[in-house]
Amino acid sequence: MKNTPLTERHIALGAKMAEFAGYNMPISYTTITDEHHAVRNNAGVFDVSHMGEFIVRGKDALRLLQSVTVNDVSRLKPGDVQYSCLPNKKGGIVDDLLVYRLDDVPEMTEEGVQTFMLVVNASNEKKDWRWLKRMAKGFDVQLKNISDRTGLIAVQGPKAAEILQKLTDIDLAGMKYYTFKRGRFAGCKNVIVSATGYTGAGGFEIYARNRDIVKIWDKVMAHGAKWGIKPAGLGARDTLRLEKGYCLYGNDIDDKTSPLEAGLGWITKLGKAEDFPSKARFIEQKEKGVKRRLVGFVVEDRRVPRHGYEIESRRGAKIGVVTSGTHSPTLDRPIGMGYVKAKYAEPGTRIRIVAGSKKLEATVVKLPFV
Repeated sequence: MKNTPLTERHIALGAKMAEFAGYNMPISYTTITDEHHAVRNNAGVFDVSHMGEFIVRGKDALRLLQSVTVNDVSRLKPGDVQYSCLPNKKGGIVDDLLVYRLDDVPEMTEEGVQTFMLVVNASNEKKDWRWLKRMAKGFDVQLKNISDRTGLIAVQGPKAAEILQKLTDIDLAGMKYYTFKRGRFAGCKNVIVSATGYTGAGGFEIYARNRDIVKIWDKVMAHGAKWGIKPAGLGARDTLRLEKGYCLYGNDIDDKTSPLEAGLGWITKLGKAEDFPSKARFIEQKEKGVKRRLVGFVVEDRRVPRHGYEIESRRGAKIGVVTSGTHSPTLDRPIGMGYVKAKYAEPGTRIRIVAGSKKLEATVVKLPFV
């Protein structure tokens, strides 16, 4: 099991630690609910250094990414970030990811050469790296896996910009959603500050070298103390993302789910000129409609729906399966997501979640939950 550069900090803070994606990660420091509310209402800090980062550089970098991702990378200007996914050749998803256009870096700027950074899920890093190398054959590109030397923290919450501004010369309040800047942060050079996140609470993700991310964490925690900033673990990260209806790879999307089934049609640009794996299949799905859809639902009972629970119609017919479920701290009720047959996907549809011998009454709702 690997450690992140911040593992010692988590242990010193008394975090409950557990294995996640091969890393020793903090699940919570106090309670998941407490950390959840801190992020929604104020600010929290997550260690996400387990995520994978790849550099794609070369004269064919754009052409490669257009042929391996579903979104339109040509729309990115230097400083832009894009959410996308890597489709496989069987209509499923290799991984979802972020694409950063890094052409603003002087030492990487060369006529006719583009540079991008891909940020992928920790659990898929090795798989994604193999896939990308295989797909890059025949393209004039250089690939570099910088995951093991890159640290990443996410400072999320409505007060994040106010708390962090004195630590950097980057104008945080002026940054648009899904853009990034490179500069000094907490006395460290060449830091990427990105206006992205996985909580729906606003905030920033900060990329730095491993030796710098510890210094940055310490300064963020010390400087943010008067604002009541709190460390937050993966437990709160999960409840926060689920309230916003964000997919988690391995639960809500995987190598057998189509982006159109998962509600990711908005990132699947079927009109772009370049071909990519399963494009023809996705075009057919769009024309004919998918047979199942990922939906959100709220449960009337107090029992939490769990991954793998069957979903039934009111008449008892099996219509799908739960992919994610939790007790929503914001709504104070159980919520979940799952795949159901398309005719049951309309908001307002009444369904049942099979929890052992008990059947929980639930209603399909429009995402996000909050």
